[in-house]
Amino acid sequence: MDHWVIIDTETSRHSVVFGESIINKNNIIECPLCPGKENLTLSEILAYRPDNSKKNTPGWIKRIIPNSIPSVRIEGEFKKSGIGMYDMMTGIGAHEIIIETPHHDLDIQDQDLKTIENTIWAYRDRIIDLKNDRRLKYILIFKNRGFVAGATMDHPHSQLIATPIIPKRIDEELSNALRYYKYKERCVFCDIIQQELQYKERIIIENPLFISFSPFASISPFESWILPLKHNSNFEDISANEVIELAKILKDTLRRISIALNKPAYNYILHTAPANAHGMEYYHWHIEIIPKMAKLTSFEWDTGLYVNPTSPEDSSRYLRSI
Repeated sequence: MDHWVIIDTETSRHSVVFGESIINKNNIIECPLCPGKENLTLSEILAYRPDNSKKNTPGWIKRIIPNSIPSVRIEGEFKKSGIGMYDMMTGIGAHEIIIETPHHDLDIQDQDLKTIENTIWAYRDRIIDLKNDRRLKYILIFKNRGFVAGATMDHPHSQLIATPIIPKRIDEELSNALRYYKYKERCVFCDIIQQELQYKERIIIENPLFISFSPFASISPFESWILPLKHNSNFEDISANEVIELAKILKDTLRRISIALNKPAYNYILHTAPANAHGMEYYHWHIEIIPKMAKLTSFEWDTGLYVNPTSPEDSSRYLRSI
């Protein structure tokens, strides 16, 4: 079937144990991501501490920790084997939590720009570090906001999963971008940017370095993409000025979506080049934001043909007006 599946028989069991472990003696559930609860998580991988406080103590403004119920694990030896016609490999990788802010109830659209900038720097720092592990082929950074979108904790956080394979959807995106480049000798994403800037119909907002828009024939209502205007395949090459402008456009886009859809659940995903690739002329890193407005039907699941009840032109027009 040409796809990989992570078989994780431990997560549901550990989820219950993890949940029970953070209920205090007064039967009040404590958030393990809040300051003062560092003992409820695994030891931090990285933290930004302006007060030079000690590791695994309060005083941090950004904290990255291993996921206590990881889908893949950094420890072990990478092995690939066959079972008859099927392929298997060990679940080598990394699964990390990026805690965006010490404030439990501060969604990203309500955070100050410096906090968002630091989150972006944290993404960059972790990608650069994990690229040194030659077993890892792709580093995926994503955010699930809300239970419907897959979030298991309310505290604002993103996740990182690094895998020994390139995920199927990313691989298809890379292949399609390469096919377009071979035919036209141009990056398809750069052409999309020029098209959107020319016609303006689907643009939500833009600034000197980025564009936010509803993609043509989007598969989901109010789906939004953010792309850098300057071609670059690798997110980790982001400049200081780009970090500042990305924080602004990400905050503003999510603010508009939050107002328009009354704080919906959503996913956002950072698409970047594979870990072992650099300076790809045909690929362009970007962020995709997908509000969870509708569930897939049997027709959509079986055929891969999606039904979107709201046109991207209508979505962007409405978001522009906010």
